[in-house]
Amino acid sequence: MSEWKEKCETEWNLQGAPLPDSVDWKSVYEKKPLGKNLLRNTAPFGLSKDDPPPEPELPDMPTRGPPQFQPDGDFSGWTTSTEVLPYDMSGIPQGAVICEMPRYSWFSMEQTVDLKAEGLWEELLDDFQPEIFIQDFYEESQLHDHIYELHVKLLGADKSTIIAEHNVSPVEDRTNYSHTWKMVSLVFCGYGPGVRYVHFKHQLKNSFMNEFFSTKFTDSAVVVKPVKTSS
Repeated sequence: MSEWKEKCETEWNLQGAPLPDSVDWKSVYEKKPLGKNLLRNTAPFGLSKDDPPPEPELPDMPTRGPPQFQPDGDFSGWTTSTEVLPYDMSGIPQGAVICEMPRYSWFSMEQTVDLKAEGLWEELLDDFQPEIFIQDFYEESQLHDHIYELHVKLLGADKSTIIAEHNVSPVEDRTNYSHTWKMVSLVFCGYGPGVRYVHFKHQLKNSFMNEFFSTKFTDSAVVVKPVKTSS
């Protein structure tokens, strides 16, 4: 066994995992793809789940500036898009005079992780099928009953074949005021051979009425764990 292969096996306790000689083990060891977060720029608002989310700042007088539908932040590494939603007129009595209404929008952020480029090898992904752990934290912003969605797909080599997927769309309980980070987590296991990419997409709802109010996120994670998929 080569020195680098032995280091990899010891580092991640890979007993039972396929370790073919054709793999560049020095590169694998240097990239250390197992057990680390493979997403880039996981906290673009500069926030941490270990600290409470900041309270929104309300000016003494509304600024009444131009409508804003995208939050400010450093979104490098993410592909972003914004969907401005139509006004929600449900529940408004006929003939009621409306002065102002909130305008909601979805702000979407997505990344695609290339598992082989990160240092994982085909035999590990196809035969050993290590667990793929997903985690995210979103702000309990109280803006709406639906403020967060998560869509994760395991894709084949063509980047379009969906081998496994999981979607999360929680409904918020706004009976009592609460402003914390809410955790979302899931684990892919037993997903079958052929996975080469992980597509991570979450979207958060924002609101504009005189002022812009956002739903923030932090500490998103895609982690391939050196644990064999449970049968």
